[in-house]
Amino acid sequence: MASHVEQQIAACIAAGARREQQAADRAAFAERRAHGLRARHATKRRRLDQAADESREP
Repeated sequence: MASHVEQQIAACIAAGARREQQAADRAAFAERRAHGLRARHATKRRRLDQAADESREP
């Protein structure tokens, strides 16, 4: 049977691992979000440029 000190140490280690995993998850989400925002912006720019080109044609 583990002592209460050993249990606390194990809980601390587990909490640290959870924090590291959460930080990695947040970083991955931020990267995916940034990629999506760049793609959305590029699509919007293409659409606006296309509309501007069409309005300039005689």
